[in-house]
Formats: sequence, C-alpha cells, structure tokens
Amino acid sequence: MPSKVPGQHINPYGYDPTEWICILFVVLFGLATVLHVGQAIRARLWWLFPTACLAGVGEIIGWVARVKSSEDPYQINPYLIQITSTIIAPTPLIAANFIILGQIIQRIGPDYSRLSSRWYTIVFLSCDIIALVIQAVGGAKASLALKQGTDPNPGGHIMLAGVSFQLAALAIYVILASEFLLRYAYDHPFKRRSQTSVRLDRVDKKTKLIIIGLGIEAVFLFIRSIYRTAELTDGWRGKIITTEVYFNVFDATMIVLAMFTLSLFHPGHMLGPASTWKTAVAKGDEETQSNIRLQSM
Repeated sequence: MPSKVPGQHINPYGYDPTEWICILFVVLFGLATVLHVGQAIRARLWWLFPTACLAGVGEIIGWVARVKSSEDPYQINPYLIQITSTIIAPTPLIAANFIILGQIIQRIGPDYSRLSSRWYTIVFLSCDIIALVIQAVGGAKASLALKQGTDPNPGGHIMLAGVSFQLAALAIYVILASEFLLRYAYDHPFKRRSQTSVRLDRVDKKTKLIIIGLGIEAVFLFIRSIYRTAELTDGWRGKIITTEVYFNVFDATMIVLAMFTLSLFHPGHMLGPASTWKTAVAKGDEETQSNIRLQSM
C-alpha cells in the first residue's frame, strides 16, 4: 500500500523508487544516446537527432527525475516530469524505424510494398506525431490535476488514447512490413503498380542484418507499448502503475534494449552513410531497368 507522511499527500508512485536502479538507467540511456549522437554524426544521418537521439534525451530527463524522487518520493514535480518524459520519449525512436524501413523498401523492391516508401514514411511519421501530441496533452492535463489535488484519471485516459493509437500504428507497421518481406521472398509484387515488376535478387548481408535488427527492435517496442496500455487502462492508482518492477522491466529495459539494438544494427553502418543512400537507390533502379531490358530481349 502507498505510504503516507503526516501533512503530505500520499506517495504518487505507490512505492519508493530504488536509487541505484534509477542511476543505472540514467547511465544506460546516457551511453546509448552518446553512441547514437556519434554514429549519426559519423554517418551524417541528421534525421537521427530528432528521432533516436531525442528519445534518449527524453529518457535521461525522466530517469534523472526518478533519481530525485528516490531521495524524496513525495515531491510532485519530479514525479510529473518522469511520468510524462518516459511515456513520450520512445515516440521519436519508433519514428526512426519507419524511416529506415522506407529506405529498405526503396532499395530492394518498391513494387512489393503496399505503400510507396515515401508514403510509408509520411503516413507512419504522421501517426507518430499524432500519438505524441495526444500523449503530451494528456500528460499536461494529468499533471495539472495532480498539482491541483484533483483526479488525474481524465488526463490519464487521454494519455491512454495516445499510447493505444501508437500501439495500433506500430501493429499496422509490422503487418505491412511483414507483407512486404513475404511478397519479396515469394516474388509476388503488386501488379497494379507496375506491369514489369522485377525482383532485385541480390540483397546484401548488411541489409538482411538491419531487417533482422528492425524485427528485434519492434518486439521490444511492442512489449513496452502493451505494458503502457495495460498500465493506463488499470488506472492511475492501479496495481500495474504502482509496482516498480513492472516499470523497470517492461518499460525502461525494453527501451534500453531497443536503443542498443538500433545502435548495433545502425543504418549508417548497415545501409551506408547519407551520401550513399540516394546513390544506392539509383543503383538499384539501374539494375532493375537492366533486368527489364534483358527480359524483353
């Protein structure tokens, strides 16, 4: 049960955050963020700054607030900072996956994708932004309610809507990505888009590895999203949100693993630096046209 202090509100966490765990995650997210900054600069993939790097910064802010709460869990401001930051922070990280998959689709076979690589990025980035805005609005409303000593559940419900929308978008992303890979593997393009669809047969090892990396990362993000949905559904003072180990395992650990997975299977290493992205696509187009000419002879 939540502990009480005379003359103060109940502990908003329902537990006292464990200091060494909070410090550990500050270090882990700090290391992951530094790695992503260095890799982004080296590859000159600047879009990684408002995606993966921003996600890391958001997590660091949230966990620094939890360190502060470990010293005094009854302070409301660190609690509000951490709950808002840790809910919103993974959103940009998910956006990085959308961009990477769009590039893979463009390289190895746009005709096997239900959406073009451009529309894939536009649609899912838009979903990510909508989810981010909804979560931010809900977080602000819940934070204001807690400061005023009123019911934070209406704000929590808005946050739940944002997290649920994000989970749905992630599920559709995985379904469409799986369809693309299966169509590519079985050479079954969308004929309506191209009457002479040709399959690019030579997919290099690094492209295969980054596809595997995206799959692993998607599993971690799925687990985290399901946890957050269950947490907010259970209520602001429910069993899930007031159990520290659930949060540490199903939220923090999943995002740490997702960030390090993206760093290990980094697009700058697997797909090449920014200067090679457009040339790689052009090279693939030239190979496709060459195959078409050979088939027509």
